[in-house]
Amino acid sequence: MDTMTPKERYDAQKRERELSRPSTPQGGGKRSGRRALWWIITLLILAALGYWLWSVVMANSPKSDDRSTNYPIVSQEHITEDSPRPTTYNSNPPTSGPHYATPARVGFYEKQFPDERLVHNLEHGDVWVSYRPDVSTSTRNALMPLAGTKVIVTRRPENEWDIAVAAWGRLDTFNLAGDDISEAEIQRIKDFILRYQNRGPEKVINSDDHLPS
Repeated sequence: MDTMTPKERYDAQKRERELSRPSTPQGGGKRSGRRALWWIITLLILAALGYWLWSVVMANSPKSDDRSTNYPIVSQEHITEDSPRPTTYNSNPPTSGPHYATPARVGFYEKQFPDERLVHNLEHGDVWVSYRPDVSTSTRNALMPLAGTKVIVTRRPENEWDIAVAAWGRLDTFNLAGDDISEAEIQRIKDFILRYQNRGPEKVINSDDHLPS
C-alpha cells in the first residue's frame, strides 16, 4: 500500500526526474565559451586575410580603360647593326619586326636608341615608353620613376604623339592634355605596363649588365 502523502510522492518523482537527466561535466560551460571564442578569432583572421588579398589584387589591377591598339606581328628576324632600316614596321613606334641581336638596358634615358634595338626589348617582354623631345622637364621627371624592371623610357623625335607606350604587338599613343603630364595620364601608362609587361614571345629576366646603354 502506498503510504506516501501527495507531497512526498511529488518530491520523489522530482528527484527521480533529476537523477535521470544526463549530467553535465564540470567546466563544460567554460569549454563551450572557449570554442566560441576560437571560432570568432578564426573568422576575424579569415576576414582580414580576405581583405588583404582583395587589396593586393586591386592594387595590381588596371584602373583605366585599355585604349591601346593591337598590331599584327611582322617578324622576329635578327638583323645586323649595319643593315638598312627595315621597311616592314607597321606602327610608329614599331611593336615587332626585324631587330638587332642585342637589346638595350632598361632604365630612363634622355637620348634616343635605334628602333631596331628596342624592338628586341619588346620581344623580351619589356615595355617601351617614348616621349617627344619637346615635352616639359616636369613631364620627363614624372616618367622617370616608371623606368626599371622590364620598362625602358627614352626620347624619340619620330613619335607622332607626345607619348607612346609599346609592348610586343601592342601600342598606346596620346598627346598630353596640358603642358605637363597628368596623374591620369601617368596611370594610363602604368595600366598599360600592368596589362602587357612580360607578354613578349621570349621570357627574359633583367640580367642585362652586358647590354648597351
